[in-house]
Amino acid sequence: MSTYMPKAGDITRKWYVIDAEGKTLGKVAAAAASILRGKHKTTFAPHADCGDNVVIINAAKVVLTGKKLQQKKYYRHTGYIGHLKEVSYATLMRTKPEFVVEKAVKGMLPNNVIGRNAARRLRVYRDANHKQTAQKPEVWTV
Repeated sequence: MSTYMPKAGDITRKWYVIDAEGKTLGKVAAAAASILRGKHKTTFAPHADCGDNVVIINAAKVVLTGKKLQQKKYYRHTGYIGHLKEVSYATLMRTKPEFVVEKAVKGMLPNNVIGRNAARRLRVYRDANHKQTAQKPEVWTV
């Protein structure tokens, strides 16, 4: 008996939509990362990019547990000396909730070519309206 090796031509990509309203950020991100990698499929192989496309809606209504909304910070550096910028997650959730969800999902993907290609198949929207209705995405429950 031989091990199944998926090939690029054999992979069929489906579309899934995840509603993040009232759900915790980590659970939504973990479910999306698992779908993007293709771990829900029986033909999953860790060396092949066999994941599906994911649309996350209602990103502004995602929940952070505990005091994370006030205490958790996002850091970035501009490249200049002493220019470390920090923004609280409360500010990010008000201004760019899509970025918060994208960052959480990307953090759960591998840091290689497979992870970068999987991150390109992620779409995040602030409210319930999305542009992928033509792809007829299936609803994924978290």
